[in-house]
This record gives sequence, structure tokens and C-alpha cells, in this order.
Amino acid sequence: MNKQELRSAIRARKRAMTQEEIQIRSDALCQKFLESDAYRRACTLYGYLPYNQEVRTWPILERAIADGKRVAVPKVYGDEMKFIYLEDLTQVEKGYSGIPEPIADGPVAEDKTALVLMPGLAFDPQGHRIGYGGGFYDKFLSREPEHPTLALCYEFQMVEKLETEQFDIPVDEVIWA
Repeated sequence: MNKQELRSAIRARKRAMTQEEIQIRSDALCQKFLESDAYRRACTLYGYLPYNQEVRTWPILERAIADGKRVAVPKVYGDEMKFIYLEDLTQVEKGYSGIPEPIADGPVAEDKTALVLMPGLAFDPQGHRIGYGGGFYDKFLSREPEHPTLALCYEFQMVEKLETEQFDIPVDEVIWA
């Protein structure tokens, strides 16, 4: 199966999920993430706001703020993505492709050691990923390669092996449920 076929198959499987299934799986993934060493070590979390059937990351972001961690989420400017610090999770609106983004344009996050929580459509055990096609995370991580990275996904998003291209940057750790 090529990259486009795999994207199509995973999207179809995600669209078939019920809201209850998304919530149950998201709750399990959030719990695993919050118990992870990566989360415990992080002082700053570069998370993302969920869109469509993505893992519901709101509880992670809320918990990180409550735990005293700095939280930033992405905002797209043309073909570039920046992380914007967010102290109030209600200060968001639909942005690029309808994905929730911060309303404000700042402050721009500048913690080179922040844990980056990465979305994606498919992953393999080696950390390779297929994103949604914009290349925003690969571009960001090529500029700031020091960040530890972690992805959360549903078990059907895990595949045995993904074909990669030279600009694809693997994830350090994948948690699935």
C-alpha cells in the first residue's frame, strides 16, 4: 500500500469511529501519556488541539497547565508553523484547515527542550510517521531538532513498517491504545 492509499484507509477507519470509541480510547491514551517518563521530565509541552477524530488531547493540556508546565500549541502562518504559549485553553478559534489554533499570535514558545506531542495518520514501531500532508512538523523539527517527540495513536494507526522519505523526521516514542 502506498502513502496515499494508507492515508485514505486510515482516514476511513477514523471516520468510522463513534464519539464514544474516540473518548474511551483517548482517555486510555491520555492516562498512558500522563504516566510516561517523557511527560514527567517535560517542563514545557508543545501539544496540539484535536481535530476531527484525533486523540482528545484537552485533558493532557489541562493537566500540564495544572502541573505547572508551560503549554504551547501550533498556529500556522502560510507554510510555517509556530507554537504559541497558551494559558487559557478557551482562547482558540478555527484556523488552518479548520483546526483549532490560538487566537493570539504570541507569545511564541521558545523552549528548545519542550516535549513535542505529534499528531499523525500512521506510525510504525521505529517511530516513522505519515502526517496529514502539510509537512509542518517535519519543517519545525528540522529547524529545532533538539526536541524530544512523542505521538499518541489508536492501535489501527500502527503499521508494521512505513516507507519514509529523506525529509521525514521520526518520533522518539509512540503510545497507542
